[in-house]
Amino acid sequence: MTATLQQPNSSWTLLQKILFRFFFIYFILYTSPWDTLNIIPGISYLTDLYNQAFEWAVIKSNEHLFKVFGVKHVQQVFNGSGDTSFAWAANYFMLAVAAIGAFIWSLVDRKRKSYRQLNYLLCLFIRYSLALIAFGYGISKVFALQMPFPMLSNLATPLGDLLPMRFSWLFIGYSTPYEVFSGVMEVLVAVLLLYRRTATLGTLVATAVFINVMMLNLCYDIPVKLYSMNLVLLCLYLVANEYQRMACFFVLNKPAPCCSVYDQPLTKKWMRISRIVIKLGIVFLLCKSFYDELQFYREYSTIKFHKDFKPGVYDVTQYVVNKDTLPPLLTDSIRWKDVIIENNSFGSINTADTLLRRRYGRGYFSFTVDTLQPIIHFKKTMQGNDLFSFRYQLPDSNTIQFWGKKQNDSLYIELKRSARHFQLAEKQFHWLSEANR
Repeated sequence: MTATLQQPNSSWTLLQKILFRFFFIYFILYTSPWDTLNIIPGISYLTDLYNQAFEWAVIKSNEHLFKVFGVKHVQQVFNGSGDTSFAWAANYFMLAVAAIGAFIWSLVDRKRKSYRQLNYLLCLFIRYSLALIAFGYGISKVFALQMPFPMLSNLATPLGDLLPMRFSWLFIGYSTPYEVFSGVMEVLVAVLLLYRRTATLGTLVATAVFINVMMLNLCYDIPVKLYSMNLVLLCLYLVANEYQRMACFFVLNKPAPCCSVYDQPLTKKWMRISRIVIKLGIVFLLCKSFYDELQFYREYSTIKFHKDFKPGVYDVTQYVVNKDTLPPLLTDSIRWKDVIIENNSFGSINTADTLLRRRYGRGYFSFTVDTLQPIIHFKKTMQGNDLFSFRYQLPDSNTIQFWGKKQNDSLYIELKRSARHFQLAEKQFHWLSEANR
Protein backbone atom coordinates (compact mmCIF):
# COMPACT_ATOMS: atom_id res chain seq x y z
CA MET A 1 0.00 0.00 0.00
CA THR A 2 1.21 3.52 -0.66
CA ALA A 3 0.40 6.88 0.80
CA THR A 4 -2.14 7.44 -1.95
CA LEU A 5 -4.36 5.05 -0.03
CA GLN A 6 -4.58 7.69 2.67
CA GLN A 7 -6.04 10.38 0.43
CA PRO A 8 -9.84 10.45 0.61
CA ASN A 9 -10.51 11.35 -3.00
CA SER A 10 -7.54 9.81 -4.80
CA SER A 11 -7.72 6.77 -7.00
CA TRP A 12 -5.56 3.74 -6.32
CA THR A 13 -3.34 2.16 -8.90
CA LEU A 14 -4.28 -1.24 -10.29
CA LEU A 15 -1.46 -2.89 -8.32
CA GLN A 16 -2.64 -1.28 -5.08
CA LYS A 17 -6.17 -2.54 -5.59
CA ILE A 18 -5.01 -6.08 -6.42
CA LEU A 19 -2.69 -6.20 -3.42
CA PHE A 20 -5.41 -4.90 -1.12
CA ARG A 21 -7.88 -7.53 -2.31
CA PHE A 22 -5.31 -10.28 -1.82
CA PHE A 23 -4.25 -9.21 1.66
CA PHE A 24 -7.80 -8.50 2.78
CA ILE A 25 -8.88 -12.06 1.97
CA TYR A 26 -5.70 -13.61 3.34
CA PHE A 27 -5.69 -11.73 6.66
CA ILE A 28 -9.37 -12.46 7.28
CA LEU A 29 -8.85 -16.15 6.56
CA TYR A 30 -5.70 -16.32 8.68
CA THR A 31 -7.08 -14.53 11.74
CA SER A 32 -10.46 -16.28 11.51
CA PRO A 33 -12.33 -13.55 13.44
CA TRP A 34 -15.60 -15.50 13.41
CA ASP A 35 -14.20 -17.88 16.01
CA THR A 36 -14.67 -15.12 18.58
CA LEU A 37 -18.43 -15.34 17.96
CA ASN A 38 -18.54 -18.70 19.75
CA ILE A 39 -19.55 -16.86 22.91
CA ILE A 40 -22.97 -16.37 21.26
CA PRO A 41 -25.21 -19.39 21.91
CA GLY A 42 -25.74 -21.50 18.80
CA ILE A 43 -22.96 -19.86 16.77
CA SER A 44 -20.43 -22.54 17.72
CA TYR A 45 -22.37 -25.05 15.59
CA LEU A 46 -21.78 -22.93 12.49
CA THR A 47 -18.14 -22.21 13.27
CA ASP A 48 -17.55 -25.93 13.89
CA LEU A 49 -19.01 -26.69 10.45
CA TYR A 50 -16.72 -24.07 8.91
CA ASN A 51 -13.66 -25.46 10.71
CA GLN A 52 -14.49 -29.01 9.60
CA ALA A 53 -14.92 -27.87 6.00
CA PHE A 54 -11.69 -25.88 6.19
CA GLU A 55 -9.78 -28.86 7.58
CA TRP A 56 -11.15 -31.14 4.84
CA ALA A 57 -10.22 -28.58 2.14
CA VAL A 58 -6.68 -28.23 3.52
CA ILE A 59 -6.14 -32.00 3.65
CA LYS A 60 -7.46 -32.57 0.12
CA SER A 61 -5.67 -29.60 -1.45
CA ASN A 62 -2.38 -30.66 0.08
CA GLU A 63 -2.87 -34.25 -1.00
CA HIS A 64 -3.46 -33.29 -4.63
CA LEU A 65 -1.59 -30.00 -4.98
CA PHE A 66 0.78 -28.63 -2.33
CA LYS A 67 2.44 -31.67 -0.67
CA VAL A 68 4.26 -29.35 1.74
CA PHE A 69 7.88 -30.35 2.39
CA GLY A 70 7.16 -33.64 0.66
CA VAL A 71 4.36 -34.61 3.08
CA LYS A 72 1.30 -35.74 1.14
CA HIS A 73 -1.06 -36.77 3.94
CA VAL A 74 -1.48 -34.19 6.70
CA GLN A 75 -3.73 -34.27 9.75
CA GLN A 76 -4.76 -31.59 12.19
CA VAL A 77 -3.00 -32.12 15.53
CA PHE A 78 -2.76 -29.95 18.63
CA ASN A 79 0.59 -30.57 20.28
CA GLY A 80 1.97 -27.09 20.91
CA SER A 81 3.76 -26.82 17.57
CA GLY A 82 2.66 -24.15 15.12
CA ASP A 83 4.83 -25.52 12.33
CA THR A 84 3.13 -28.85 11.69
CA SER A 85 2.68 -30.05 8.11
CA PHE A 86 -1.03 -29.27 8.48
CA ALA A 87 -0.26 -25.69 9.56
CA TRP A 88 1.95 -25.17 6.50
CA ALA A 89 -0.63 -26.77 4.21
CA ALA A 90 -3.32 -24.53 5.72
CA ASN A 91 -1.18 -21.47 5.07
CA TYR A 92 -0.57 -22.53 1.46
CA PHE A 93 -4.32 -23.11 1.07
CA MET A 94 -5.18 -19.64 2.42
CA LEU A 95 -2.63 -18.00 0.13
CA ALA A 96 -4.10 -19.86 -2.84
CA VAL A 97 -7.68 -18.90 -1.88
CA ALA A 98 -6.58 -15.27 -1.43
CA ALA A 99 -4.93 -15.23 -4.87
CA ILE A 100 -7.97 -16.77 -6.58
CA GLY A 101 -10.34 -14.54 -4.62
CA ALA A 102 -8.35 -11.42 -5.51
CA PHE A 103 -8.44 -12.41 -9.20
CA ILE A 104 -12.21 -12.91 -9.19
CA TRP A 105 -12.76 -9.76 -7.11
CA SER A 106 -10.65 -7.76 -9.58
CA LEU A 107 -12.82 -8.97 -12.46
CA VAL A 108 -16.19 -8.23 -10.91
CA ASP A 109 -15.18 -4.95 -9.25
CA ARG A 110 -12.67 -3.57 -11.72
CA LYS A 111 -14.28 -0.10 -11.87
CA ARG A 112 -13.75 0.61 -8.18
CA LYS A 113 -11.40 3.58 -7.69
CA SER A 114 -10.26 2.74 -4.15
CA TYR A 115 -11.10 0.84 -0.97
CA ARG A 116 -10.41 3.55 1.55
CA GLN A 117 -13.24 2.67 3.93
CA LEU A 118 -12.62 -1.07 3.74
CA ASN A 119 -8.89 -0.49 4.20
CA TYR A 120 -9.65 1.61 7.28
CA LEU A 121 -11.61 -1.30 8.78
CA LEU A 122 -8.88 -3.78 7.88
CA CYS A 123 -6.15 -1.63 9.44
CA LEU A 124 -8.32 -1.15 12.53
CA PHE A 125 -8.86 -4.90 12.77
CA ILE A 126 -5.12 -5.59 12.38
CA ARG A 127 -4.24 -2.97 15.01
CA TYR A 128 -6.56 -4.45 17.59
CA SER A 129 -5.54 -8.02 16.75
CA LEU A 130 -1.86 -7.18 17.17
CA ALA A 131 -2.64 -5.33 20.40
CA LEU A 132 -4.39 -8.36 21.88
CA ILE A 133 -1.64 -10.74 20.76
CA ALA A 134 1.19 -8.51 21.98
CA PHE A 135 -0.50 -7.92 25.34
CA GLY A 136 -1.17 -11.65 25.84
CA TYR A 137 2.47 -12.57 25.28
CA GLY A 138 3.76 -9.48 27.03
CA ILE A 139 1.84 -9.78 30.28
CA SER A 140 2.95 -13.41 30.58
CA LYS A 141 6.58 -12.24 30.37
CA VAL A 142 5.97 -9.37 32.80
CA PHE A 143 5.06 -12.00 35.41
CA ALA A 144 8.01 -14.15 34.20
CA LEU A 145 5.65 -17.04 33.43
CA GLN A 146 6.27 -17.73 29.75
CA MET A 147 9.93 -18.61 30.25
CA PRO A 148 10.44 -19.60 33.91
CA PHE A 149 13.85 -19.85 35.53
CA PRO A 150 15.57 -23.15 34.62
CA MET A 151 14.52 -26.08 36.78
CA LEU A 152 17.09 -28.24 38.52
CA SER A 153 16.52 -30.86 35.82
CA ASN A 154 17.46 -28.28 33.17
CA LEU A 155 20.59 -27.28 35.07
CA ALA A 156 21.64 -30.92 35.38
CA THR A 157 21.22 -31.55 31.64
CA PRO A 158 24.46 -31.34 29.62
CA LEU A 159 24.43 -28.29 27.37
CA GLY A 160 25.02 -30.39 24.28
CA ASP A 161 21.88 -32.44 24.93
CA LEU A 162 19.57 -29.41 24.69
CA LEU A 163 17.70 -28.64 21.51
CA PRO A 164 18.03 -25.05 20.20
CA MET A 165 14.49 -24.14 21.26
CA ARG A 166 14.99 -25.28 24.86
CA PHE A 167 18.37 -23.55 24.93
CA SER A 168 16.79 -20.24 23.87
CA TRP A 169 13.92 -20.70 26.34
CA LEU A 170 16.36 -21.22 29.21
CA PHE A 171 18.53 -18.32 28.04
CA ILE A 172 15.59 -15.92 28.34
CA GLY A 173 14.15 -17.53 31.47
CA TYR A 174 17.50 -17.32 33.29
CA SER A 175 17.29 -13.52 33.45
CA THR A 176 14.00 -12.39 34.94
CA PRO A 177 14.78 -8.67 34.34
CA TYR A 178 15.42 -9.34 30.64
CA GLU A 179 12.20 -11.34 30.31
CA VAL A 180 10.22 -8.63 32.10
CA PHE A 181 11.80 -6.00 29.82
CA SER A 182 10.72 -8.02 26.77
CA GLY A 183 7.22 -8.25 28.21
CA VAL A 184 7.04 -4.53 28.94
CA MET A 185 7.93 -3.78 25.32
CA GLU A 186 5.12 -6.04 24.09
CA VAL A 187 2.64 -4.50 26.52
CA LEU A 188 3.78 -1.08 25.29
CA VAL A 189 2.98 -2.20 21.73
CA ALA A 190 -0.56 -3.06 22.80
CA VAL A 191 -1.10 0.28 24.55
CA LEU A 192 0.27 2.32 21.65
CA LEU A 193 -1.81 0.46 19.07
CA LEU A 194 -5.04 1.16 20.93
CA TYR A 195 -5.02 4.89 20.17
CA ARG A 196 -5.01 6.60 16.79
CA ARG A 197 -2.52 9.28 17.84
CA THR A 198 0.04 6.69 18.91
CA ALA A 199 -0.84 4.01 16.33
CA THR A 200 2.07 4.88 14.03
CA LEU A 201 4.59 4.64 16.86
CA GLY A 202 2.89 1.44 18.00
CA THR A 203 3.21 0.01 14.50
CA LEU A 204 6.95 0.75 14.39
CA VAL A 205 7.58 -0.71 17.85
CA ALA A 206 5.42 -3.75 17.02
CA THR A 207 7.38 -4.33 13.82
CA ALA A 208 10.69 -4.22 15.70
CA VAL A 209 9.42 -6.47 18.51
CA PHE A 210 7.87 -9.10 16.24
CA ILE A 211 10.82 -9.16 13.84
CA ASN A 212 13.01 -9.94 16.85
CA VAL A 213 10.59 -12.72 17.86
CA MET A 214 10.54 -14.06 14.31
CA MET A 215 14.34 -14.15 14.12
CA LEU A 216 14.53 -15.99 17.44
CA ASN A 217 12.06 -18.55 16.12
CA LEU A 218 13.93 -18.95 12.84
CA CYS A 219 17.43 -19.03 14.30
CA TYR A 220 16.68 -21.28 17.28
CA ASP A 221 14.26 -23.63 15.49
CA ILE A 222 11.34 -22.63 17.72
CA PRO A 223 8.17 -24.18 16.22
CA VAL A 224 6.22 -20.93 15.94
CA LYS A 225 8.00 -19.74 12.80
CA LEU A 226 4.92 -19.59 10.59
CA TYR A 227 2.88 -17.70 13.16
CA SER A 228 5.61 -15.15 13.88
CA MET A 229 6.19 -14.55 10.16
CA ASN A 230 2.49 -13.79 9.75
CA LEU A 231 2.59 -11.38 12.69
CA VAL A 232 5.44 -9.52 10.99
CA LEU A 233 3.42 -9.50 7.76
CA LEU A 234 0.50 -7.90 9.61
CA CYS A 235 2.85 -5.24 10.99
CA LEU A 236 4.37 -4.58 7.57
CA TYR A 237 0.90 -4.07 6.10
CA LEU A 238 0.30 -1.26 8.59
CA VAL A 239 3.74 0.17 7.84
CA ALA A 240 3.05 0.03 4.10
CA ASN A 241 -0.04 2.18 4.59
CA GLU A 242 2.21 4.96 5.91
CA TYR A 243 5.48 4.28 4.14
CA GLN A 244 5.68 7.63 2.33
CA ARG A 245 5.28 9.75 5.45
CA MET A 246 7.68 7.44 7.31
CA ALA A 247 10.21 7.79 4.50
CA CYS A 248 9.86 11.57 4.67
CA PHE A 249 10.51 11.60 8.40
CA PHE A 250 13.21 8.92 8.75
CA VAL A 251 15.00 8.98 5.38
CA LEU A 252 14.33 12.01 3.20
CA ASN A 253 14.43 14.67 5.93
CA LYS A 254 11.25 16.24 4.58
CA PRO A 255 8.06 17.39 6.33
CA ALA A 256 5.85 14.38 6.91
CA PRO A 257 2.09 14.75 6.44
CA CYS A 258 -0.34 13.71 9.13
CA CYS A 259 -1.56 10.13 9.16
CA SER A 260 -5.06 9.88 7.72
CA VAL A 261 -5.36 6.08 7.57
CA TYR A 262 -7.35 5.98 10.81
CA ASP A 263 -9.27 9.24 10.31
CA GLN A 264 -12.39 7.74 8.84
CA PRO A 265 -15.33 10.14 9.24
CA LEU A 266 -18.07 8.52 11.32
CA THR A 267 -21.13 10.35 10.05
CA LYS A 268 -23.73 8.11 11.69
CA LYS A 269 -24.47 7.94 15.40
CA TRP A 270 -24.40 4.14 15.36
CA MET A 271 -20.87 4.27 13.91
CA ARG A 272 -19.62 6.41 16.78
CA ILE A 273 -21.35 4.19 19.32
CA SER A 274 -19.92 1.07 17.64
CA ARG A 275 -16.39 2.46 17.84
CA ILE A 276 -16.80 3.12 21.58
CA VAL A 277 -18.28 -0.34 22.17
CA ILE A 278 -15.49 -2.07 20.22
CA LYS A 279 -12.80 -0.08 22.04
CA LEU A 280 -14.36 -0.95 25.41
CA GLY A 281 -14.54 -4.60 24.34
CA ILE A 282 -10.83 -4.61 23.48
CA VAL A 283 -9.99 -2.96 26.81
CA PHE A 284 -12.11 -5.57 28.59
CA LEU A 285 -10.21 -8.40 26.85
CA LEU A 286 -6.89 -6.82 27.84
CA CYS A 287 -8.04 -6.52 31.46
CA LYS A 288 -9.23 -10.12 31.43
CA SER A 289 -5.87 -11.25 30.06
CA PHE A 290 -4.11 -9.33 32.85
CA TYR A 291 -6.41 -10.81 35.51
CA ASP A 292 -5.92 -14.37 34.23
CA GLU A 293 -2.13 -14.01 34.25
CA LEU A 294 -2.23 -12.45 37.72
CA GLN A 295 -4.26 -15.38 39.05
CA PHE A 296 -1.87 -17.88 37.43
CA TYR A 297 1.10 -16.00 38.89
CA ARG A 298 -0.43 -16.17 42.37
CA GLU A 299 -1.00 -19.90 42.02
CA TYR A 300 2.48 -20.46 40.60
CA SER A 301 4.24 -18.37 43.24
CA THR A 302 2.47 -20.12 46.12
CA ILE A 303 3.37 -23.68 45.05
CA LYS A 304 4.98 -25.48 47.97
CA PHE A 305 7.02 -28.64 47.76
CA HIS A 306 5.83 -31.80 49.49
CA LYS A 307 7.13 -32.02 53.05
CA ASP A 308 8.48 -35.56 52.50
CA PHE A 309 10.20 -34.77 49.19
CA LYS A 310 12.42 -31.73 49.40
CA PRO A 311 13.54 -30.24 46.06
CA GLY A 312 17.09 -31.14 45.14
CA VAL A 313 19.42 -33.55 43.42
CA TYR A 314 19.49 -37.06 44.87
CA ASP A 315 22.20 -39.61 44.17
CA VAL A 316 21.06 -43.22 43.80
CA THR A 317 23.18 -45.03 46.39
CA GLN A 318 21.40 -48.39 46.10
CA TYR A 319 19.50 -49.87 43.18
CA VAL A 320 18.24 -53.40 43.70
CA VAL A 321 16.25 -55.27 41.03
CA ASN A 322 14.68 -58.59 42.06
CA LYS A 323 17.07 -58.72 45.06
CA ASP A 324 20.05 -58.25 42.74
CA THR A 325 22.06 -55.09 43.53
CA LEU A 326 23.11 -53.41 40.32
CA PRO A 327 26.39 -51.47 40.41
CA PRO A 328 26.48 -47.95 38.88
CA LEU A 329 28.00 -49.02 35.57
CA LEU A 330 28.27 -46.47 32.76
CA THR A 331 27.15 -49.16 30.31
CA ASP A 332 23.83 -49.65 32.14
CA SER A 333 21.51 -47.02 30.66
CA ILE A 334 18.36 -48.24 32.43
CA ARG A 335 19.61 -48.10 36.00
CA TRP A 336 18.72 -44.89 37.79
CA LYS A 337 21.83 -42.74 38.27
CA ASP A 338 20.33 -39.71 39.98
CA VAL A 339 16.87 -38.35 40.71
CA ILE A 340 15.90 -34.68 40.74
CA ILE A 341 12.82 -33.50 42.61
CA GLU A 342 11.44 -30.09 41.68
CA ASN A 343 9.28 -27.91 43.90
CA ASN A 344 6.12 -28.41 41.84
CA SER A 345 5.46 -32.17 42.06
CA PHE A 346 7.64 -32.81 39.01
CA GLY A 347 11.02 -34.41 38.65
CA SER A 348 13.39 -36.26 36.39
CA ILE A 349 15.62 -39.31 36.47
CA ASN A 350 18.97 -39.84 34.80
CA THR A 351 17.96 -42.97 32.93
CA ALA A 352 17.19 -44.13 29.40
CA ASP A 353 14.01 -45.92 30.56
CA THR A 354 11.37 -45.22 27.88
CA LEU A 355 8.57 -45.82 30.37
CA LEU A 356 9.13 -42.23 31.49
CA ARG A 357 8.65 -39.10 29.38
CA ARG A 358 11.97 -38.73 27.56
CA ARG A 359 13.38 -35.23 27.14
CA TYR A 360 16.98 -34.14 26.64
CA GLY A 361 18.56 -37.35 27.87
CA ARG A 362 16.47 -37.63 31.06
CA GLY A 363 13.21 -39.31 32.01
CA TYR A 364 10.64 -36.82 33.31
CA PHE A 365 7.74 -37.61 35.64
CA SER A 366 5.15 -36.03 37.88
CA PHE A 367 4.11 -37.51 41.18
CA THR A 368 1.40 -37.58 43.79
CA VAL A 369 1.83 -38.75 47.36
CA ASP A 370 -0.42 -40.64 49.75
CA THR A 371 1.14 -39.92 53.15
CA LEU A 372 -1.18 -42.30 55.02
CA GLN A 373 0.14 -45.42 53.25
CA PRO A 374 2.79 -43.91 52.59
CA ILE A 375 2.97 -44.35 48.79
CA ILE A 376 4.31 -42.21 45.94
CA HIS A 377 2.67 -42.53 42.52
CA PHE A 378 4.80 -41.82 39.43
CA LYS A 379 3.05 -40.49 36.31
CA LYS A 380 4.14 -39.27 32.87
CA THR A 381 2.00 -36.18 33.28
CA MET A 382 -0.01 -34.82 36.18
CA GLN A 383 -3.28 -35.81 34.49
CA GLY A 384 -1.99 -39.21 33.30
CA ASN A 385 -2.39 -42.66 34.78
CA ASP A 386 0.08 -44.11 37.26
CA LEU A 387 3.19 -45.63 35.68
CA PHE A 388 4.19 -47.34 38.92
CA SER A 389 3.85 -46.78 42.64
CA PHE A 390 6.36 -47.29 45.44
CA ARG A 391 6.09 -47.38 49.17
CA TYR A 392 8.63 -45.12 50.81
CA GLN A 393 10.21 -44.18 54.11
CA LEU A 394 12.54 -41.41 55.30
CA PRO A 395 15.29 -42.75 57.58
CA ASP A 396 16.65 -39.19 57.92
CA SER A 397 16.12 -35.74 56.41
CA ASN A 398 18.45 -36.46 53.45
CA THR A 399 17.53 -40.06 52.63
CA ILE A 400 14.55 -41.54 50.78
CA GLN A 401 13.97 -45.28 50.37
CA PHE A 402 11.57 -46.66 47.75
CA TRP A 403 10.39 -50.21 47.20
CA GLY A 404 7.69 -51.80 45.08
CA LYS A 405 6.85 -53.22 41.65
CA LYS A 406 7.80 -51.54 38.38
CA GLN A 407 6.27 -53.52 35.57
CA ASN A 408 7.52 -57.09 36.22
CA ASP A 409 10.43 -56.17 38.48
CA SER A 410 10.65 -55.69 42.21
CA LEU A 411 12.79 -52.66 43.02
CA TYR A 412 14.44 -51.25 46.08
CA ILE A 413 16.01 -47.79 45.60
CA GLU A 414 17.81 -45.61 48.10
CA LEU A 415 18.38 -41.89 47.42
CA LYS A 416 20.77 -39.56 49.21
CA ARG A 417 20.30 -35.80 48.88
CA SER A 418 23.35 -34.38 47.15
CA ALA A 419 25.13 -31.15 47.95
CA ARG A 420 25.61 -30.51 44.23
CA HIS A 421 25.60 -26.82 43.41
CA PHE A 422 24.95 -25.14 40.06
CA GLN A 423 26.74 -21.83 39.48
CA LEU A 424 24.10 -20.79 36.98
CA ALA A 425 21.49 -20.84 39.76
CA GLU A 426 23.32 -18.03 41.56
CA LYS A 427 22.12 -15.36 39.08
CA GLN A 428 25.46 -13.62 39.21
CA PHE A 429 25.90 -10.02 38.14
CA HIS A 430 29.08 -7.93 38.28
CA TRP A 431 29.53 -4.27 37.40
CA LEU A 432 33.27 -4.85 37.71
CA SER A 433 34.97 -7.82 36.06
CA GLU A 434 38.77 -7.85 36.11
CA ALA A 435 38.88 -10.83 33.74
CA ASN A 436 36.72 -12.54 31.17
CA ARG A 437 34.86 -15.23 33.05
